[in-house]
Amino acid sequence: MEKQIAVIRGDGIGPEIVDQALRVLDAVAEKYGHTFTYTDVDMGGIAIDKWGEPLPAAMLDKCLAADSVLLGAVGGPKWDGLPGDKRPEKGLLALRAGMGLYANNRPAKLWPQLAAASPLKPEIVEKGIDFIVVRELIGGVYFGSHTTAECGGEQKATDVMSYAEHEIERIGRIAFETARKRRNKVTSVDKANVLDTSRLWRKVMHRLAEEYPDVEYADMLVDNTAMQIVKDPSQFDVVVTENMFGDILSDEASMITGSIGMIPSSSLGEGSRGLYEPIHGSAPDIAGQNKANPIGTILSAAMMLKYSFDLDEEAAAIEAAVNKALDEGLRTGDMMAEGCTLVSCSEMGDAILQNL
Repeated sequence: MEKQIAVIRGDGIGPEIVDQALRVLDAVAEKYGHTFTYTDVDMGGIAIDKWGEPLPAAMLDKCLAADSVLLGAVGGPKWDGLPGDKRPEKGLLALRAGMGLYANNRPAKLWPQLAAASPLKPEIVEKGIDFIVVRELIGGVYFGSHTTAECGGEQKATDVMSYAEHEIERIGRIAFETARKRRNKVTSVDKANVLDTSRLWRKVMHRLAEEYPDVEYADMLVDNTAMQIVKDPSQFDVVVTENMFGDILSDEASMITGSIGMIPSSSLGEGSRGLYEPIHGSAPDIAGQNKANPIGTILSAAMMLKYSFDLDEEAAAIEAAVNKALDEGLRTGDMMAEGCTLVSCSEMGDAILQNL
């Protein structure tokens, strides 16, 4: 297989963690006979410094020409004083819009070696945490109209939440197809006892479920879901929901796994091209010190192989190599524990490469 990957190293620790992910991709390519070529793309603070804007059109074009995009992190205090439309994070929003990425997929997986870092009780953790939140990314209340006006002598604010059937159907299909690559279970989250958008959401999801008889399907109200994630996260496989609910639930899910540095994510649209990135930020306080945890980025590369390139075996090999490094007691500073060995960003990359 030959694939072209757009690489956005970004700001802060971005270049360090992306470099380790590329080393792993190169090792996978050599082992399995693939060819991965890389195109560098400037986005975020580095693009502002070089080009005066967070995502120049030419850089977006490079991403659109690639088979998928791997991103490190963007932003930092250096650019905090810029106008809102010129800040590094605007580059990420423009990239999602330009690539038509409507599905954000964020795994919540607790690696057994890090069980003690979870805030949940041991008897809950022992049952396992391994699910993924599929969040609709470009619709709902975040993208509806927002108004504030004088009404009856006081300010009144209104935010509009709307969803069309096709928006629900396309995110639903992502969820069902993702479940087929995992444990064949989808939980659709809504607030159908209150919201019209949720009642439509549920209607469309039920229709879709009939097309996937091999996938177990269930509805769950969002408030109950929030409780169940901390009560018994082992019950979930794929959780699909609208934009605002997904924003909240995916953050809750990341917290129970114990280390934000371990969590990858993907954003997908039509076709196989996606945007893959760790969920953590640019950590400018440790940038350039070789201290960052590269595993979230390395696992993001594994997600790219699995979900965009259909290279399941190769993705599993990366995950196994990460698992072995953790078994060996290797830890970067963010997840260091008593009895373990502190390693640098590049040393963690070395260990994962050795395990491959």
